[in-house]
Amino acid sequence: MRPALGARALNVVALLVLAGATLAPVAVQADEGAPVPAAPGETVVVQERFTASDGVELQTTLTSAGPVVAKPTVVEFSPYGRDSETLDVTADYNFLLVQIRGTGDSDGSFDALGPTTQRDVVEVLEWACAQPFSDGRLALNGFSASAITLYNSWHQELPCVEAAILKSGTHELYRDLLVPGGILNLLPGAGVLGLIGAPALLQGPDRLRRDPASSLDVLGGLFATGLNVLAHPTLDGWWRERGWRGDANDIPVLMINGFFDVESRGAFQAFQALRADGAHLVMEGGHDGVPAGTDGGAGEARAWLDHHVRGIDNGVEATPRVSLTLAAGDRHRYLDGDHVTVTGDDWPLPGTAWTELALTRSRSLAVDGDATTGHASHLTVPSIPTMTDVPNIALLDAAGLRALTGSLPLLTQTTLASLDGLTGLAYTSRALRSDVDLVGPLALELDLATTTPGSGIWVVLSDVAPDGSSHPLTVGRLSTSHPGIVEEESLIVDGEVVQPYGDYTHAVPATPGRFRRYQVELWPVGNRFRAGHRLRLQLVGTSLASPLALPALHTLRTGSADGAVLRVPVAPGGELTFR
Repeated sequence: MRPALGARALNVVALLVLAGATLAPVAVQADEGAPVPAAPGETVVVQERFTASDGVELQTTLTSAGPVVAKPTVVEFSPYGRDSETLDVTADYNFLLVQIRGTGDSDGSFDALGPTTQRDVVEVLEWACAQPFSDGRLALNGFSASAITLYNSWHQELPCVEAAILKSGTHELYRDLLVPGGILNLLPGAGVLGLIGAPALLQGPDRLRRDPASSLDVLGGLFATGLNVLAHPTLDGWWRERGWRGDANDIPVLMINGFFDVESRGAFQAFQALRADGAHLVMEGGHDGVPAGTDGGAGEARAWLDHHVRGIDNGVEATPRVSLTLAAGDRHRYLDGDHVTVTGDDWPLPGTAWTELALTRSRSLAVDGDATTGHASHLTVPSIPTMTDVPNIALLDAAGLRALTGSLPLLTQTTLASLDGLTGLAYTSRALRSDVDLVGPLALELDLATTTPGSGIWVVLSDVAPDGSSHPLTVGRLSTSHPGIVEEESLIVDGEVVQPYGDYTHAVPATPGRFRRYQVELWPVGNRFRAGHRLRLQLVGTSLASPLALPALHTLRTGSADGAVLRVPVAPGGELTFR
């Protein structure tokens, strides 16, 4: 996702415009390879073509508070064309924007951030480290697609890199964004291709003048990417090349994201993979917007670079390794400033206890389940994304849809998400005795039968206020064709799976009408449930942001040993007790 979609990016642009009008002179544009004369403090922009080992030329843009001299240099790889930098650095740094092959002004064919792009990352870093503008110390910055590029490249040695700031971005492109739970997520996939294609189209005239034949490569790469996503419905070798493949470095990374982000799972998984290298995790906003009263991690990002790249003793390494800004019942109010922050030194927070809540015949979530077996059924009619698709609607709200959803609050509540017992099933707890923080991944384990192979299980966790309003917090998605998990990659506590790592390598279609066990991963929740509020879990049809499918009748078991249960993460010091 292009960061310009988020409120944070819009704020940054506005600030830069104001600053440019009052403080900064017009930037000096330098021809490729030409000396750069500039007065002290005058912004200099240098355009230069980098030639990769296969002969493909990539466009790079160096921005410096001139004159250009050797400094620590922050590098960002972006598919969004010119002026797509997502970090505002001080005059102590140079900034190098590299347009990914097959996008923007760069030649070649876009490979969906695959092996060729990953090779380019290493080659560009080797080149940049040796350039006159670099003092041999590089840092990496990425947001969303540019962060994904770097996560995908981490299995290679990244030369000269002293630190990195990665905002949003997927740890595994398949399960963290485009096919979560084995269900294709059309909205971000189409959005990414559109946001990559638009700059390439706008910059097309320059490309035609420079190298007309390269236009075919660019168009072919974007078209092939869309086809490949559709042609690889399971997590096969093509997807594995576009996900995390190991850590060949010792680079301290600052991860910044938000609990409601469309790629929120990636930051948590990446932190776990890189914590041995000194990683920090700040959950303070991503595509979903920056909550009022915070800076979205900008202050820690500046301190991170200054400490790890320039060696300044500013104490950033002593701050909590994990800082989590939680909602207090409602995503909109969270953005408006109604939030709390908890900290720790690991993820999940040490001391987290998962409480098991049974889905009962009386449609409640309860610590004690029914003694006898029951059944409940619903039709999988497609559901309205504003009510049931938290990651995608948070993205669209930040892009401007909140003007509508803010004036019609029922659009973003789950109260009308389904007709209970017909197009969905709602299970609601009793009111809480006291405030409690739920922080961490969740798991729904259930026996379910479907009439239609390939149907999707879609579950939503909500905070229900005393006035009856029900606000969605997180979602779980799982195709009924993927019942298995990879146990060694799953999070298991006291013998129970609390974060299932689904096995999406092969589809195993369900036999119509036959029950089988499923373990549904709900992405991490970060919410303070106030006293008097209730928890609600709803099973509904897949979101309209996913491909339309034939309706199915889903039937689940409740009660006895095989009944459906939800495991929820209670933060240290809390207790889930009901009136």
